Amino acid sequence: MSISEELPIRRKRVQKAMSQMDADGCLLAMGVNLYYMTGRVFGGYYYLPVEGEPVFFVKRPNDFSDEQVMFIRKPEEIADCFASQGWPLPRKLLLETDEISYSECIRLQAAFGSPATGNATTLMRQVRMIKTPWEIEQFRFSAQQHARTYSEIPSCFRPGMTDLELQAAIEYRMRLNGSLGILHAFGPNMNIFMGSILTGSNAETPSPYDFALGGGGQTSLCPIGANGSVLKEGMAVMVDMVGNYTVYLTDMTRVFAVGKLPEPACRAHRVSRVIQEKIMQAARPGVSCAALYGIAMAEVEREALTDCFMGTRQQAKFVGHGIGLQINEPPVLTPRSKEELQPNMMFALEPKFVIPGVGAVGIENSFLVTETGLEKITLFEEEIIPIY
Repeated sequence: MSISEELPIRRKRVQKAMSQMDADGCLLAMGVNLYYMTGRVFGGYYYLPVEGEPVFFVKRPNDFSDEQVMFIRKPEEIADCFASQGWPLPRKLLLETDEISYSECIRLQAAFGSPATGNATTLMRQVRMIKTPWEIEQFRFSAQQHARTYSEIPSCFRPGMTDLELQAAIEYRMRLNGSLGILHAFGPNMNIFMGSILTGSNAETPSPYDFALGGGGQTSLCPIGANGSVLKEGMAVMVDMVGNYTVYLTDMTRVFAVGKLPEPACRAHRVSRVIQEKIMQAARPGVSCAALYGIAMAEVEREALTDCFMGTRQQAKFVGHGIGLQINEPPVLTPRSKEELQPNMMFALEPKFVIPGVGAVGIENSFLVTETGLEKITLFEEEIIPIY
């Protein structure tokens, strides 16, 4: 099945969700949602009524073509388009209120005659959470290329290089292997490069971003990840580069070692793998994300590693997250999550530890929820990998 064949299925999913919210229409402008609903990105708006076919209100490009396209210069012209076609304005309109600006929200409300509004951002994230067959195939391809790049990482290392130099070498390999070079994250100020590398004491540095681990970064404007640390004997090098080899993102973390790591780091890494196996055994449709988080914490507490789980100076309160067109989609594996696993969800599981003076250890893999359990799609060596 191709993406064009899936678009009617996606529209029906959104329309069903709209009906449950008692909404008459949904207006989308954000790139990831436009792509999900149309297979392309354009400047303008995609309007989907709760019943019937969509309408494209396009600003650019000027050669855009589809069955129902209306070219506009500004949102105020939308009402004129409705009037010219004899369409009723929606009584309740869903807008991406978590993402578009306040001023644009006000303009769109006025353009539609000030209807009641609801949150299309939440609706779209919930619909996108369940992946289609075509999307799952995109993930599989990305996972293959992800593993290919990771297999080349040892050859990127040179004695005396910094974490930034290693990251640049890995990014070069990523691009050669088909990486799109950009990733999308949900939420304000979620800026990151093509991924993150953490080494030594930098792994303990807290970050203002809602990622599993931090790192000081190169500048206070983007305080995340590699900071220019020289790679030295006994350091752990955690590589968490995003698999953006299609627009659907895989997430995979592996640990490389400069020389031999001390036993506390090796032990924590083994515990990370045990957590993964226990969650794989327990996870299936209907199991709560909170229960999976509880499995991870029970093992961490049993091994007396609470103080270094998911950070030291600042500890993340999740152990996994959904992936898709954005790197941080629902569901999220947190202790207070109300979500349950459903077939065709895709999520990343990342039990990680930070060992002071050594760096971060642990693994991260991307999983597909099937009718009977989990399928790991990021397949690559999970032991600590020596690079020198």
